Amino acid sequence: MSQTSILSTKTLSDEQRQAFLDANFDLLEQDFIEIQNNRFDLKTINTNLIFSSQNAVLSLVEQNGWEVLKTKPVFCVGIKTKELLESHGFTVDVYLDYASELAEIITLIYNKESYTFLSGNLRKETLPEALKSGGITFNEIEVYQTKLAPFKISDQEKFDGILFFSPSGVESYLTNNKIKNEVCFCIGTTTASALETKKIKNIVIAETPTIEELIVEVIEYYKAP
Repeated sequence: MSQTSILSTKTLSDEQRQAFLDANFDLLEQDFIEIQNNRFDLKTINTNLIFSSQNAVLSLVEQNGWEVLKTKPVFCVGIKTKELLESHGFTVDVYLDYASELAEIITLIYNKESYTFLSGNLRKETLPEALKSGGITFNEIEVYQTKLAPFKISDQEKFDGILFFSPSGVESYLTNNKIKNEVCFCIGTTTASALETKKIKNIVIAETPTIEELIVEVIEYYKAP
């Protein structure tokens, strides 16, 4: 019986990669996006911080003097973002799996506070639009840029499944490649929506939007009797 072959549209960690190897999967990794951190002014930060990605956290801790912000309450999207923030000494008051959920909590319960949203250039409008509609005091700082890195996969390569981690990753992959019979495994609903707009139907979404949970989903999908 041939190995299940998986393409990951980003480079995985050693531990994440090992999970596929232990399951006897054939894995190819290729980064379809690149992240470039911006320099920015820490003087325009409001009372509370909002993060919707780990990349924003990594950009912040590259700035000179970022440590003074560790006393500020933090609201974030995603358990991995929360863990990364806490590993750098931040206290996360609220975290949720999706930006829409976080926006709802802020506008309903924490609407008297002021916020700074540390974001990327390709972020969705979900949070800013909800905060504006709710009359929330906030500013936004673009702290990193996501750049597409299209790559043509050889026609000789055949995959059973493809892992997608962001809408920009979907866009970059489809620049030079087509999805045929592969199962598309998506880290979350926003990424899945980017595929659905292309009329792609064969989609599986991780129960929790983390890379580890996505990998579990893939392995269970192919190992199930």
